[in-house]
Amino acid sequence: MPNRPNIRWSHVGLNCRDQQATEEFYTRWLGFRRARVVEADGSRVVFLRHGDVYLELFPTTAGAALDTEADGPQNPGIARHLAFQVDDVDAFLSVDAAGELPVSLGPLTFDEFIPGWKTVWVTDPDGVVVEISQGYTDQAAEELARIA
Repeated sequence: MPNRPNIRWSHVGLNCRDQQATEEFYTRWLGFRRARVVEADGSRVVFLRHGDVYLELFPTTAGAALDTEADGPQNPGIARHLAFQVDDVDAFLSVDAAGELPVSLGPLTFDEFIPGWKTVWVTDPDGVVVEISQGYTDQAAEELARIA
């Protein structure tokens, strides 16, 4: 096998009808902060950062978003949803005392698959589904080898 270069996650680029509303969503609910703003050809791209995770917000005037019911669109070639881990889904949701966070599904528990796995799905201002999970763990290597 050839020697592979070190690869790290970089970012997700999101098209936004209202960059300000999208930036407010990710900073308010998920703790992102503005890292950079690039202006070129009369357009602005906003980079948000949370730890090593970046979101790149692009302006768009495109029409309607994909159907984003439940856990996200099922169109091939389109990301179904963004996903983030928290220590406690209920604590994450408790920050929303006013009921403003748009929940599209859940919270649901998946103890039959992984004990302690719990998830809720919310939508950003453009309808992008964002999964918030706790307790996900990888399957044991020995078990994965048996499944192959």
